[in-house]
Amino acid sequence: MTHLPVMTAEVLHFLRPAQGGLFLDCTVGLGGHSRALLEAGATGVIGLDRDLDALAIARETLAPWPDRVELVHADFRALDEVLDSRRIAQVDGALADLGVSSLQFDTPGRGFSFQRDEPLDMRMDRSGGDTAADLVARSTERDLADAIFQYGEERFSRRIARALVEARHEAPVATTGRLAAIVRRAIPHRRGYMRIDPATKTFQALRIWVNRELDRLDHFVEAAARRLRSGARLVVITFHSLEDRIVKHTLRALQQRDGLVQVLTKKPVGPGDEEVARNPRARSAKLRAAERMP
Repeated sequence: MTHLPVMTAEVLHFLRPAQGGLFLDCTVGLGGHSRALLEAGATGVIGLDRDLDALAIARETLAPWPDRVELVHADFRALDEVLDSRRIAQVDGALADLGVSSLQFDTPGRGFSFQRDEPLDMRMDRSGGDTAADLVARSTERDLADAIFQYGEERFSRRIARALVEARHEAPVATTGRLAAIVRRAIPHRRGYMRIDPATKTFQALRIWVNRELDRLDHFVEAAARRLRSGARLVVITFHSLEDRIVKHTLRALQQRDGLVQVLTKKPVGPGDEEVARNPRARSAKLRAAERMP
């Protein structure tokens, strides 16, 4: 599995692991960012992830530091429970990379991509919960339309929802190929070049819906900030405007309303041209950082 952690240099710049300390990687993924933190001087890392397959790879990636790493199967929003159960009050830095990993996009059978025809799953945590096929099968037309509009910002959401409901009367919408084909037929054809595949926004919407990616994201940002020692920093990387907007407003409120943090990024930091050329998936990444105040 080829893994290129996004904006590693920027993460290290803001988190300053050379000073040592315990860091919380709230979405450890395949372990790339945690490895960089340890190589740069972090004393220890607690890594959370809800994807068991990712944790297995992260365990291999971080094997050179067996006494300095603990990996936990947990959602990033469970950070308080994870730290409380270990009697850890505060950490020296925290990171959350909210993007879908290369493992999830590229592994056959996960259902995140319409590049292959496979079961319509999309769960980051395959140990339980509804799949995308489950939601498409039982949701009302209105709920489908609302989700596709809200999470995918798709202006043809109602046409797509109607098409999905009509299609499922004939046969279950159970594969990525069938879903993509239905969406493409539902969207009016436009002449000329289309920047993205017509199914892209609907796939994004269903993925966010399945994994509750926006649920309590504001609470997570606040909880992570409160777990920082004075002078420690939080870095959050997002990949679409819905997430970035929540992170931005939450950090701003924690600064202006509570005086809890000092926001270090007035505007989100993006990847450099060289990184985008090397890893095109990084192009939509936005990094925001804040420092815990005394």
